[in-house]
This record gives sequence, C-alpha cells and structure tokens, in this order.
Amino acid sequence: MTITDANAREIIESGKPVIIDCWAPWCGPCKAISPLIDELAKEYEGKVIIGKYNVDEETDLATDYRVMSIPTLLFFKNGEKAPIRLAGSQSRETLEAKIAELLAL
Repeated sequence: MTITDANAREIIESGKPVIIDCWAPWCGPCKAISPLIDELAKEYEGKVIIGKYNVDEETDLATDYRVMSIPTLLFFKNGEKAPIRLAGSQSRETLEAKIAELLAL
C-alpha cells in the first residue's frame, strides 16, 4: 500500500494497527528491506495495515514524526502513535516481534 500525505491521516485514524515504512528510491537499506516489508504486508493482511511512504515525494508525515533517517518504521494503533519506532534495516525476527508488540498494545 502506498501511503501519501493525502491518505495518511485517514489510514492512521482508522483505528487499525498501522506500520508506515518511510523510504526513498535512492536508499540502499530501504531497497534491501522492501521485499520483507512486502511479504509482511501480505502475511498480516487484515490484521495490520503496512504501507510505504516515499519521503522524496511526500513531506508532511515525515516532518510531523521527525523522520531524520531512512528507512524508518512508524507504528500506530487506535489512531495514535505507538511507543514503537525502528530505524535502519531490520531482520524478519525483529519486525515480527515489533508487530506482535503492536498487536498486544
């Protein structure tokens, strides 16, 4: 799912668990983690909304949540920012642990 400044608020305020992958096309670590993000989005479909936010094309969300490096993963639940945030390339195990943490909130 592509997340933009135009649809981000609606997605976050849906109340569902949401993970936003802040990335850019020129970012090597972003490209490396992208297939894993896509796999997890399919595996957790219906449980967690997982989308990608291109920081080169969009700026409001990145500014609001002070995204200073990419990739950065932002986590939301019940329409609010969750106390989980990841920066840099991550392993499947780490991402699955953080998804479980998000669902348990």
